[in-house]
Amino acid sequence: MQNIFLKKQIIAALAGITLVTISLFFDYRILRDYVNIIYILNILVLIIVLFLGSTIKGGQGWIKLGPVNFQPAETAKLAVIIALADVLSKGRYNVYHILGLTVPAIYMAIPFALVLLQNDLGSALVLIAIFVGMIYVAGANAKFLVGTFLTGVGTVVAWITVHIYWGVPIPLKSYQLKRLLVLVNPQLEPLGAGYNVIQSKIAIGSGGLLGKGLFGGTQNQLNFLPERHTDFIFSVLGEEFGFIGAILVLLLYLLLLWRGIKVAMEAKDEFGQLLVVGILSMFTFHILENVGMTIGIMPVTGIPLPFLSYGGSSLLTNLIAIAIIMNVNIRRKKMLF
Repeated sequence: MQNIFLKKQIIAALAGITLVTISLFFDYRILRDYVNIIYILNILVLIIVLFLGSTIKGGQGWIKLGPVNFQPAETAKLAVIIALADVLSKGRYNVYHILGLTVPAIYMAIPFALVLLQNDLGSALVLIAIFVGMIYVAGANAKFLVGTFLTGVGTVVAWITVHIYWGVPIPLKSYQLKRLLVLVNPQLEPLGAGYNVIQSKIAIGSGGLLGKGLFGGTQNQLNFLPERHTDFIFSVLGEEFGFIGAILVLLLYLLLLWRGIKVAMEAKDEFGQLLVVGILSMFTFHILENVGMTIGIMPVTGIPLPFLSYGGSSLLTNLIAIAIIMNVNIRRKKMLF
């Protein structure tokens, strides 16, 4: 089974690297000419997957293409980034005011709703993170964004509290509610909803400072750790390479984000800057949510860790995202040959 995962991941990596290489020969601004086509095609695919998609682990978000499964929600993230970068960079909407956010919000809300209908809450939340990051850089009111975030968090906490003590209905599916509850106390369901988090903490904690060595982790090698090749890959890193290995990986991510910020600041136009900001927002949310859920400070949502979690669609999307950042970087000034 591991060989099958490895082969599929290598194929996705080679396809992504090929696309990266080809894309560097084209100016990123060509995306503006095809932004409507890219966005509409992604919307159509998201609709198709609701009727013809395969269901994996409770989510109907995959289209079977021969021996591989393609997840349209991944490419939808890039489609939203490109569409928002185009809309926000044209200066038609004053996003500092609420009314100016209406059209950009619609561009995000349509794929958000379609992804949510696939039972993929994690990817839907990524779209919100992308939207918030991009409108902030485009000039949205920071106080409004912070206030909205705190209000949202407060509402969720209050709603869950009254649900627990007074039985007030909450618009979440039972498994989603359980994930929020075990975030506070995993021991509520140690063999159910809290099992993944408990085993993840044990794995990371048992790794100590230097870890147990490659393939030496008992939690993952003995199958105590669920989804160890996808959602909980960071737990494997923590167990086998310890605190030092985990910190090294986080530092590499920090370097990636720092370099991306530098590219965004030096971009030759607002469209390129917003493209990079959208991608960095996507990466940041993925990293914070995935690592956070493995150590029990974020709810389990099934979001992959960029470049490390198994998943061809995710890897391909991330490589294309890196290609866009590289493209913006090399065209920040006139190229000389």
